[in-house]
Amino acid sequence: MRVQPALRRLQWLTARPIAHRGLHDIAGGVVENTASAFARAIEHDYAIECDLQLAADGEIMVFHDDTLDRLTDHEGPVAGLSAKALRAVAFKAGSDRIPTLREVLELVGGRAPLVIEIKSEWNGESELVLGALKVLEAYRGPHCIMSFDPDILEAARTASPRTIRGIVADRVMDSYYDRLPLARRLELRYFTHVPKTEPDFISYHWSDLPFPFVSEFRKAGHSVICWTVRSPEAAAKALQYADQITFEGFLP
Repeated sequence: MRVQPALRRLQWLTARPIAHRGLHDIAGGVVENTASAFARAIEHDYAIECDLQLAADGEIMVFHDDTLDRLTDHEGPVAGLSAKALRAVAFKAGSDRIPTLREVLELVGGRAPLVIEIKSEWNGESELVLGALKVLEAYRGPHCIMSFDPDILEAARTASPRTIRGIVADRVMDSYYDRLPLARRLELRYFTHVPKTEPDFISYHWSDLPFPFVSEFRKAGHSVICWTVRSPEAAAKALQYADQITFEGFLP
């Protein structure tokens, strides 16, 4: 598959290391995907990666997991509670609360690039991405959306073609992908969705680099970032094949 040359240059995306879920430090009471983690990333002049989930009332929440169990004193799915109820849930550490996307945009205010991952249940639903795009319409700071799910990118391309979008990917070897049909797994591994998703960038698992399509994509002028780097040694290896790292656990 021939990769078309990049039409949009994304220097802002690759200019700074990207703090994975903000610059969090659970031991210090700074929980991932919270206002404190994002403020800390801004203070250190990093870009910010964050994750979105849908509340029961349709509000867009900034949270990684689809359940509350790992990080909070509550159990059950994020989608089972309204935004108001989620705001009342306490984390196991720190004093932050789960923020909405609107609150995060107000906090960041264009001071750092936002790399926003849209979570997916792999069921064709587009409510989360369409809701996020609606919230982002008035935001003027540098930002993009990304997802593992090509259907999410295709929906974004249709609804908001000017929004920068990226595909999150790896070699599709993890047991996580066992839930998906073989045809979908092959599509993800070999990027055969690209003609319909037209990603502006790829976010690829650093230890799976180099990978032929990703190398070709980058050679055509598209940006490649990688996830999730956890040491200076890994960063040095990753930057041989990617334009920027998404990191946690150290300060690059």
